[in-house]
Order: sequence, then structure tokens, then C-alpha cells
Amino acid sequence: MVLKIYNTQTRQKETFTTLEPGKVKMYCCGVTVYDYCHLGHARSYTTWDVVRRYLEWSGYEVNYVQNFTDIDDKILNRAKEHDSTMEEVSQRFIDAYFEDLRRLNVRDANAYPRVTDHIQEIHQLIDTLTATGHAYAVDGDVYYSVGHFPDYGKLSRRQLEDLQMGASGRVAVADPETLKKKNPADFALWKAAKPGEPAWDSPWGPGRPGWHIECSAMVRQLLGETIDIHGGGGDLVFPHHENEIAQSEAASGKTLARYWMHNGMVTVGGEKMSKSLGNFTTIRELLDRPVDPMVVRLFILQGHYRKPLDFTDEAIASANNGWETLKDGLLFAQQYGAPLGWSDDSSPGKYDTTEDALQRFRVAMDDDFNTPGGLAVLFELAKELRRQGNLLAHEGKTDTQSDRIYAIWKTLVELAGVFGLEAVTQAQPPAATQGISDAEIEDLVKQRQSARKAKNYAEGDRIRDQLQASGVTLIDRPGGETLWRR
Repeated sequence: MVLKIYNTQTRQKETFTTLEPGKVKMYCCGVTVYDYCHLGHARSYTTWDVVRRYLEWSGYEVNYVQNFTDIDDKILNRAKEHDSTMEEVSQRFIDAYFEDLRRLNVRDANAYPRVTDHIQEIHQLIDTLTATGHAYAVDGDVYYSVGHFPDYGKLSRRQLEDLQMGASGRVAVADPETLKKKNPADFALWKAAKPGEPAWDSPWGPGRPGWHIECSAMVRQLLGETIDIHGGGGDLVFPHHENEIAQSEAASGKTLARYWMHNGMVTVGGEKMSKSLGNFTTIRELLDRPVDPMVVRLFILQGHYRKPLDFTDEAIASANNGWETLKDGLLFAQQYGAPLGWSDDSSPGKYDTTEDALQRFRVAMDDDFNTPGGLAVLFELAKELRRQGNLLAHEGKTDTQSDRIYAIWKTLVELAGVFGLEAVTQAQPPAATQGISDAEIEDLVKQRQSARKAKNYAEGDRIRDQLQASGVTLIDRPGGETLWRR
């Protein structure tokens, strides 16, 4: 069995091969940091977290990049509302992003580039596009000329003629910026500065980037001209990802991404989740009810990533019941290990006797990351452990050899780890890090950086969690720099 991924561009499952053997370049569009993350974000970034975990479990080295859009009209409006600055609003909600997603056990990306850190790369890309005739400047604005890219629409399957016809009826009453365009479907690469808004100098005058050019520039800078996987929500297929392709491929003459992956949307009782309908739920609101973060992960993974996911109280209750079953299995060794003769420094035998379960798990996940199929294997293992625990509790013995039970438990723990499902046995005592000094924090940050360079991500995550328990938040920046704040 080989991994097959559904490619949005070709509308079919394709055998996964990488540009470089054993290595995966993966980019996913991040959040615009003007508000708290909602369940749609939870669904998206849990999905890409599991894709990354499975690729690494399968032996790949994954370089995963996810951006932050930290300049946008919504951010500027929020800053005005609170008499704040764009930088303060962005940092506030970047910090909130890490708080929320780490509670869901979503691992940190290898890099989190910010748009404001890549203005020069954006200038360079726009300059290339204007030089080749794919873009044009008008009164301080720069627009991409979609008519100069013959493949425009190949991702979304939209015809340029239809886009032109759809826009033609609006041009006569459009704002002056729209009237500057040579074609109604053209889109902004650079926007001229407006009074009272942040702006950067550029060859076309002061201004700021358009939305779509941001990801093209950051992908190019951090991962190269062609990557293996580009992911994002289904709502980004058009226009964002379509425009990314047009910009990047016109500039490089190369394919931007070999595989385009998109997750389905979250609905609430069958309706689109939105603030206007009053059914909008943030991650922290849900977790603070409280709902166990692992229940949320399980709820997300119970549906295939490409399908819509309906959020209801009943669905969360069902996921909670399912998590109780899995948690019991994951904690089996803690409860029954001693009676079965297990110890930390010795095990009753190898666990290759569960190769059948591992194989069925691989078959499911190799079929376009079929997490419901993978979960079925986990539940089968957990239910068998529950049965053996009941026998041991009520009859004083099991009907299966200890080494076989150990194999089942170890396999469950391993496969649950691929899904980021972890059972916490008890709260970690903060005594070891209470009153931690700045020097101690810096030392732990250096240890974590060394662990991540050595690809010992488990140790890196452990150090991060240790610091977080002491009230220290880590912020990873491009280039390997890590900032921290109490």
C-alpha cells in the first residue's frame, strides 16, 4: 500500500511522491490575527497536524511552515476600536493562537513567518511580475493581470471569461480602485497607502501588500519555488490559492505545489458557522466549558478531512464517550501493568504481534488520510484492553498472555500518538519550575532549540510544556529565533 492524496487541482487521488526522497516541504495558510481562533481553525490546524504526524511516522522528514497575516483591514479596524496599534493587536492574537492550539496538542510548525517580516521578498516578487508583463502599476497600486496567465482558473476550474462577465455588471458603479484595473478580474499585489494607516516604502510608492502575494513570497523564501504539499481551508481555493498559483508560477515558470489539499468547513447544526447567526464558537470558549481538548481532537478526526463537519452538542457528547474508551486503553498500563508484571525498565516482550493492526491503520491512512478508518483500529485495540481489564478486575486473570496484552497497549499508544491523542495521567507539578529565573529560561530555550535541530520533537515539546506550566510563552520566529515572555 502506498500513500495516495486527493489533489484538489486534478480532482483525483494521486500516489504521493516527493521532490526530494524522504523529505516533505509543506505549507499551510495561517490565520489573520485580529481575533480568537474558532472551531474552523481548530479543524484546519488539527488536520494538518495529523497529516504532518503521519508523514513523520511513515519516515519522512517534514519541513512545515505556517504563516501569520499580521497586516490586514480587519487588524487595523480592531486596533482603531481599541485605541491600539496593528503590532499590538497582532501580537495579542498570535499569543492567543499558541495558547489555544497548544491546548489541542497541535505541534508547533517549523516556522511561522509574518507578512511584515517579508516586505522585501514581496517587493522582489512583484518586481519580477511587473518586469515580465504579468503585473502593472497604476497610481501607487500594482495589479496582477490575470489575462497574461493562460492557466488561470486551473485549481478552482473557473473560466476567466465567466469571471469577467460576472464582474462586468459591477464596474460602472464600482469604486475608483476597481476602475483602475485593465480587467475586472485583476487583483491587487500592492496597495497605495491610505491616510492614517501603516505603510512601507516601495518602488511604486508607500503602501502595503495585497493578501494573495504574501503567501507566494513566504513560500518562495522559506521553502523554494516548488513545494510538495500546500494546504488550507476549502474556502481558500478561490481566489486565494488560485491567485497564489498565478503569481508564483508566472514568476518562476515552475509548479508551485505538487499536491493541493483542502479541508472541509465546520457547520453548526447544518448551518454555516458565523457571528451574524450567533452560532460562532471560539476554541477557548469550547475548552473552557470545559470540554477535554482530546474530545475536540477526536470529534475532528471522526470525520474525513475533506468533508463538512457538523458541530452539535450531541456530536461532542459522542466524541466524549469515545474518548473515555480510548483513554481507558491508553492508561491501561498505569492501572493494570503491575498485576501483569510490567515495569518501566522491562517489558514482557516485543509487540510485533500487532502488525495486523499496524497494517490496517496504514491502509486507512494511506487512503487520503482516512482518519475515521484509522480510529476504528484504535477503538478495536482499546476495547480489547478494556475487556482484559474487566477480566483481571473481576476474575483475577486475563484470557490472553501478558506479552500479547502489552503488544496491544503499546500499539494503541503509538497509533494514538500519530493522531495527537494523549491521555494525561495527572497534572504536572509546577514545583520544579516555580520561581524560574531568566537565565534558567534561556538555558531551557537553548536546550529546546538543540532538540528541534536534532529532530527530537518530543523533547522539544516537553521543554515547551515545562516552560508553559511556569507561565512562560515561547514564540518561534523565522530563522530559528525563539522569543519568550512571562
